[in-house]
Amino acid sequence: MSSIATILDLEVLVKEAGKIGNPTPWATTTTNEDIPQLTTGFLNQLVSSTSAQDPVWATSPIVQIVQTKAIEANGPVRWRAMISDGTHILQVMMAPQLTALFQDRRAGIGSIVRVERFTTHTVQDRRIMIILGLEILVKETGRIGDPTPCTLSPEGTTPNPLNTAEPSEPRTAPPKPGRPTLPIGELNPYSNNWTIKARVTQKSEIKTWSKSHAEGRFFNFTLADETGEMRGVGFDAVVDQLYYKLEDGKVYYLSKARVKVSKRKFADGASDFELTLGENTKIEECTDDSEVPKITNGFVKLDDLINKPVNSTCDVIAIASEVGQVSTILTKDNRTIMKRDLTLVDRSNSSIRLTLWGKQAETYEDDGSHPVIAFKGVRINEFRGRTLSMIGGSTVTINPNIPDAHVLRGWYDSVGVNQSFAANSSAGSVSGGAATLNGAQMRTIEDFLTNLQIAEGAEIMFSCRGTILRVRGDNPAYPACPKQSCRKKVVETVGGWNCEKCGKTWEEPEYRYTISMVVSDHTGQAWLQGFNDVGLAVFNMSADELMEIKNTNADRYTAISSKSEYSTFNFTCRAKLDTYNGQSKVRYGISKILPLNYREETAHLRDIIKTNWAD
Repeated sequence: MSSIATILDLEVLVKEAGKIGNPTPWATTTTNEDIPQLTTGFLNQLVSSTSAQDPVWATSPIVQIVQTKAIEANGPVRWRAMISDGTHILQVMMAPQLTALFQDRRAGIGSIVRVERFTTHTVQDRRIMIILGLEILVKETGRIGDPTPCTLSPEGTTPNPLNTAEPSEPRTAPPKPGRPTLPIGELNPYSNNWTIKARVTQKSEIKTWSKSHAEGRFFNFTLADETGEMRGVGFDAVVDQLYYKLEDGKVYYLSKARVKVSKRKFADGASDFELTLGENTKIEECTDDSEVPKITNGFVKLDDLINKPVNSTCDVIAIASEVGQVSTILTKDNRTIMKRDLTLVDRSNSSIRLTLWGKQAETYEDDGSHPVIAFKGVRINEFRGRTLSMIGGSTVTINPNIPDAHVLRGWYDSVGVNQSFAANSSAGSVSGGAATLNGAQMRTIEDFLTNLQIAEGAEIMFSCRGTILRVRGDNPAYPACPKQSCRKKVVETVGGWNCEKCGKTWEEPEYRYTISMVVSDHTGQAWLQGFNDVGLAVFNMSADELMEIKNTNADRYTAISSKSEYSTFNFTCRAKLDTYNGQSKVRYGISKILPLNYREETAHLRDIIKTNWAD
């Protein structure tokens, strides 16, 4: 590490003289245990690479910064640098999110950094590396090695893959006749005077955003050409100006938009950059769209979602076999959000839960037809298995007129309607001990009985902890239709058990729990209602087994019922106001039941002790 001499006092001996010796701004140093070893040869391999399959693109190289310069052009300050891998040097540009590192002097000449994300761009036959993310390993040290300029790539072409574990093969757009355009795959924040020609593959509805000091509107969209995809967004005044100029499936010339590094929270991973439309953005429809590929959907089968990364996005097409009721959840900042769960199935014999939010949840109409639904850009979540969720850039199309939908419709009507499906997630069941509840958001029974304000027809979700005092044992289960997509109550007839909804008669029903029980804590007690998952947790056996015991061995059934009492669980509940014969009553249904995790409960009590409340 370099040392800094502190001058405390000085005396002028000679006012002016010629330069003595041949000093250097910072001396060459040799590698030691305190200095990370540079990734020797990386830069020359990078500029010579012609394929994104080359190992160099999956590298997170360690390099040294040997020169920096702030570029003050029209717009925000950008930083340019020269980096060294010990043997070669290369000019690089720093992405805007790295500007603060250089302005605050946390990084500068002599710093050793690990490049976490990067891409490249060709300007006048020169390969320029664009650093998107880095980690500072050493703030400052002496120069390492005697690096020389890199050898330029003989092909003179620049692939533009991203630094990911599975880089894709770069695609270079062929020259287009007429108006010159830049392929999306080559677009980055340092591109100037560009025009792209691309097809709109997705456009959202107009949505609202709000913060503590302001609110507004926005919409997002996705553009694609033969080289890749890129997300775009427009805010406030731009919504009225440009929203209706873009239509799904059409091709446009687009220019004078801002290109910036995408926010991973909202991006779908298609590109490291995104477009922000402005008042000067120009959008012009292209009537000749033959050169831009038609929209293709890379639908993922439901059974393959387990192999996809959590929090990534994907496209799926499936049958909506079950549609849940609209419910209202209370967020941490006391906002209410509408949600609705759909159960999706497809030809892979799998099912999965997908959640609709807000307006989509409220306006979705269930006509019992089990439609084919195509989802684009839904997020993959992990909660006791895989689940799906709509996010800001997601779109939904019901019964799309595409071959995949026609095949799926025919399969479900002929085969799938009578088929059982393997659940891709176990949300709502008691298995999978990884599921937890937030102890800080627990309500006491007295609190939710007296303080919940519920509007007519709305639902509010909350959590509580309680001990079962009594389970009403007269009719703990009902005979249900064995068909997974039905589960309606069946009636015993001469020929078997008849389901009026399906129009079928079954030899035997499948019993499913529907139980009511008194739950208590230190503040009071309340009646809670639960269904099959709750019964499985309380009785630790299937409803078929319990009903068999009830009908054949009354003493054993009484013992099992007694054993189920005085057990403590964590509950996620929904409160709903029902009106019957002019009288309104709040009913509390159990959405999820979990046995106590004593390690987590102890940790929660420990955290309470550390708060001001304990003082």
